[in-house]
This record gives sequence, structure tokens and C-alpha cells, in this order.
Amino acid sequence: MAIITAQQLTHYYDYYRTTEIKFTKDVIKIFGMDPRQIYLKCDGTQWPCIINSTSFQQVKVIIGTKGGAFQQLSKKDAGAVNVRFYFIRPSGEQLSFFIAGRVNGISSYANSTDLAILNIAFTQRPPDAFIEMVGHLIDANENAIRRYDERIILNQDTCRRLGIPKEETVITIQGVPRRCILRDLSFGGAKVMVLGLAKFLVNKTIELSLQFTEPEETITLKGTILKAIPAEGRNDIYAASIRFDEDSISMAYKIHINNYLSSLRKNELENQARQEEMEKQKALEEQKIKEQRALKIQQNLKAAQPNKDD
Repeated sequence: MAIITAQQLTHYYDYYRTTEIKFTKDVIKIFGMDPRQIYLKCDGTQWPCIINSTSFQQVKVIIGTKGGAFQQLSKKDAGAVNVRFYFIRPSGEQLSFFIAGRVNGISSYANSTDLAILNIAFTQRPPDAFIEMVGHLIDANENAIRRYDERIILNQDTCRRLGIPKEETVITIQGVPRRCILRDLSFGGAKVMVLGLAKFLVNKTIELSLQFTEPEETITLKGTILKAIPAEGRNDIYAASIRFDEDSISMAYKIHINNYLSSLRKNELENQARQEEMEKQKALEEQKIKEQRALKIQQNLKAAQPNKDD
């Protein structure tokens, strides 16, 4: 994850304050969270729990109804409670902290009599590290909706920025693996160059394997080939346009695409700011020249006036 500024942290906190994320297996893996190290602490006693979802304002945890946590925290005067989070960052660094809160609701989990959902409203702003991780993930989800079909044309430079080591990869069509060349990617699909005939490509189900670095991983996306256009001068090589299945678009993939698009937007804003600053400096210099010319004219006119004593 790229280092972000205080301004970006404020943006995450202000814009996504109430947005919740579910702690799926995918999310737990991305965060590097160790579920065994997560617990609630109240009045000097601690109990294990499972994080169900969180926002910047509250967290929902799953607890057993037969244990001490439920007996203590379901009371009206349960008092303050602290939620311990524990993560292992990609660098191997261990990160743990408590966020203080108060119980503001309890309900059955999935109609179970053995499990309950505990709503804990935070009474303090979460640590910056928490805002960074959660905000980064929410931002990727939001952009995956807003910029679903925005294409990234792949070349040596864009592959490097995306962390894709090479454009060549494998696409499995109707269970048959084939070599292909990536041409573009988006949150919702891809285009590849592949050998074949149109009638054996269009409307066929596929699995596309994508290799990434930082972190090093292989992501497989399922989808369907919507159309296939022959390459110029060839009738055996086609540009196949793929639409990914919604449920196969992993959070890890969204983050890779979002990181690239965000860096692109950041560069655009920085270039725009530089351009505006250059134009501002140019305008100031032009104004200064005008003022110098006006002053020179005034001096020349004054020098040309006849002396009254003559």
C-alpha cells in the first residue's frame, strides 16, 4: 500500500465515515488480520470475538450467547469496552491497537440462539493506520462502481505501474488453457489477443490468470467473452472482449486497479497544480514588466517637461 498523506486520511475519514465493510476471508487476507488476536476488553476482562463489519464510527462483532462477554456486555450499564485489532503488515511488522467504544445494540446473528451481533459505537477517532487500511479498501470498492468500465491500455509502462511483470498470460476457455496477450484491463473486464475462431470464442466462459507483484500473487477472474474481432490481416487471431463475473472480482484485484487509477489521477492533479503555478508566475512577471514600463514612461515624461525656472 502506498504511503498516503494526512490530507488523504482526512478525505477517507470525512467521506467514508459511515460506510461499512464486511470482514470476508478476502478482506481478512488483504488486511493481514489474525482473528485469533482479536478480542473485547471490559472491566479488566477480555473475551475473544469475531469482527463482522466495521466503519469509522462503529464495529459489529460476533460473540457467543453462552459466554461471559454476552452476560456482561448485554447489560444496560455495561460501561466502556475496548476492541483490540491485530494485523501483520506486508513488511512483516505487527500492528495492534485498541479502539474505545460503548455498546449501542445487540441482536441475534443469522437467527441463531448461540451467536449474537454486538454493535459497538466508537467513542474516539480510530488510529490513522486503521483509517488508512479501511479507507483504502472502501475507496477501491467505490471506484470499482464509479469507474467500472474505465479501460487501462496495457503497455510496458502501465504494466510496470500495475505490478504486472509481463503482458503474456493464460486464459482458460471452456476448460482449455491457451496463451494470450493482455491488451487492456478495467474493474469489470479485459481485452486479450488469442488464437482461435470467433464461433469458438464468443459467449464462451473463461478464466483469466493475472500475475501481480507487490504483493506477489496470482489472481484468477471468471467471465464471458462478449465479442471477438479479428486482428488486422489475420483470421486466426482475435481481440476478445471479456466481461468478468461480478462475484469473481476479488478485493485484491480492485485494489490493484484502484492503485493505478488513483496514482494516475494524483499525477494529473499535480501536473495541473504545476501548470496553474507556472501560469500564475508568468502573469506576475508580465504584470511586473507592465509596471516597470509604466514607471519608465512616467520618468521619461517628467524628464521631457520644461523647467519652470528656465
